[in-house]
Amino acid sequence: MRGVISEKLAPFLAQANEALAESKKQGVQFSPALVRSNLDKLAPLIGEGPALSFVQDRAVQAEERAIAVRVYSPAPEKALPVVIHYHGGGHMCGSVELYDPICRKIAAQSHCIVISVEYRLAPEHPYPAGIDDCREVLINYQACLAGLNFSNALYIIGDSAGGAICTTLAMQSQQDKRLRIDKQILIYPSVDYTGQQPSFTENGSGFLLEQDKITWYFNQYFKASDNSKAASPLYGEISKTLPETLVITAGCDPLRDEGLAYAKALKAVGVAVHHHQFDGLTHAYMLLDALVAEECQQTFQLIANFINK
Repeated sequence: MRGVISEKLAPFLAQANEALAESKKQGVQFSPALVRSNLDKLAPLIGEGPALSFVQDRAVQAEERAIAVRVYSPAPEKALPVVIHYHGGGHMCGSVELYDPICRKIAAQSHCIVISVEYRLAPEHPYPAGIDDCREVLINYQACLAGLNFSNALYIIGDSAGGAICTTLAMQSQQDKRLRIDKQILIYPSVDYTGQQPSFTENGSGFLLEQDKITWYFNQYFKASDNSKAASPLYGEISKTLPETLVITAGCDPLRDEGLAYAKALKAVGVAVHHHQFDGLTHAYMLLDALVAEECQQTFQLIANFINK
């Protein structure tokens, strides 16, 4: 069923759809530079995050590279749970800097340490380069926490493509015991790269994230290889050993039904799952805080409740 947009987003969406129609009329083609620039233009709508006692750029050393991270703590002297954050952006866009306000709010409201990961992006670094970076940070996260107190609790969180990364690492954790995940938090996650869920078509136009752009993202991410189904966490191994999971979906999102299907699959094998849907919102609504501040605050509260329960 196609979603019904919130009145709070209707004017913004009308403007976005008008601009999209004009771009198509002029024959503007997708490019990495264009989609990255367009996502970064949402920064003013995200707003600013709160001041924290500790914010510092650090790195986790992999075999041949240093993976940049930004570490946040509201109380460096306290033993707080650690949350590793993987940003969204279709595996092509997004950055630690763009998501800085969101990570600050998670750290402040959930009273936790947040490690935000600057993983490599496609098409320059196609699948599975970004996942490899995120896995290295998950395994070696303590290396970037020098001087900070922290507890043994370890959670991961991601929106959209970041949700795909979380669920991929969770899937791998069933075989790789170096990957310890106590809980995962998924915000409108991408877990089915095949585009087979009903909402992919039902919500695939007019709701900010368009079906043709999603397909283009995935083509850049996987290049010429046919890895879409094999890489989809929804079709991978799902067992009761997967971590307790919070899934947040949006009613006007093309990815809505794959998030619902993933939650259902986890429940079917006995994993503890908590789900909340914001019916009138689009994909990436967390980047539209200025327009849907109440719903964003509710989301941060859901995250805090889940982390601290």
